[in-house]
Amino acid sequence: MTSVDLQLGARPTEKVQLYKPGAPLTYPDDVAARLAADAAVLVARYPEARSALLPLLHLVQSEDGYITPAGIEFCASTLALTAAEVTAVATFYSMYRRGPTGEYLVGVCTTTLCAVLGGDEILASLCDHLGIEPGGTTADGKVTVEHVECNAACDYAPVVMVNWEFFDDQTPQRARDLVDALRSGSPPAPTRGAPLCGFRETARLLAGFDDERPGAVDASGAGGEPTMAGLRLARGEAGS
Repeated sequence: MTSVDLQLGARPTEKVQLYKPGAPLTYPDDVAARLAADAAVLVARYPEARSALLPLLHLVQSEDGYITPAGIEFCASTLALTAAEVTAVATFYSMYRRGPTGEYLVGVCTTTLCAVLGGDEILASLCDHLGIEPGGTTADGKVTVEHVECNAACDYAPVVMVNWEFFDDQTPQRARDLVDALRSGSPPAPTRGAPLCGFRETARLLAGFDDERPGAVDASGAGGEPTMAGLRLARGEAGS
């Protein structure tokens, strides 16, 4: 009888691995206590504790900068889930990072419209400018660059997002200037949306905690002219 050696799961070299060298396996007591207090606030918002898994994943991502074994175990023990159940969710959604992430996560949309209008060229230009591969982080830890799927901002294509805030109508040169400003410590204001903050702080906001920066909540504004033109066209209004 012939035996077959079947290896299940991802290969050790694949980027989907959550167990990165140096990743924390557990949290120190003081960190665990602080996270537990925050988690209690989030869990209390839901009739079923396990419904708080997505916010809790953002919470542990705000602690580590990505989803680590310690974060997985914390979420599992908090919600009475298995580590496998938590990992299945964490690896399904692309906003949960699987490796160390820079202070600024720069996502270049390469879905159809943005790609046609230059998204692929922008991504290639940024990686060449920074000397990294897509998904890589600069040596100073400031910027991680990756391609992202459609962010529903096609009326402003090609679009680059920094920590999920929009930078519209980009070109290779504008994108290079953008990452240079991020690395210099002078982050520019997004085209629309709240002022930029670090990736970990953004993750905490996504977990569901209040943004207490003055004026941040009021910074989104109304839709711009391209958006309103499409709305007028949809309504069949004259002059659209």
